[in-house]
Amino acid sequence: MPESQSVQVFGKKKTATACAFAKQGRGLIKVNGQPIENIEPECLRLKAFEPVLILGQDKFANLDIRIRVKGGGFTAQIYAIRSAIAKSIIAYYAKYVDESSKNELRATLMAYDRNLLVADPRRREPKKYGGRSARARFQKSY
Repeated sequence: MPESQSVQVFGKKKTATACAFAKQGRGLIKVNGQPIENIEPECLRLKAFEPVLILGQDKFANLDIRIRVKGGGFTAQIYAIRSAIAKSIIAYYAKYVDESSKNELRATLMAYDRNLLVADPRRREPKKYGGRSARARFQKSY
């Protein structure tokens, strides 16, 4: 039995991690077993669709992407999902199609938004003593 063509990549944002498994198929994109059209909240749904809209539906026509996402809040999860989708199509094209089309897709995504392919290094700053947050201090009156 021939091995199916597949790649596995991660997309991250803050503490949210999305693991995308892309294989040959018929253009399905599922997030935690649900179709990507059902992503909540609705106002961020378009953000998750961005890689598909930028590259065009035809690039995803023969590709199934299954995404597992956990950690973080819903906004960070959606940003992790969009990153995972973008990275998975690049990895699939690099491994199974050809280098020139991969470079073309990569250039298109980078021109639109660098964070689709390069993780954002910003993290939450730890709280310190003497205040209620990382930078704010308690008021003092003498």
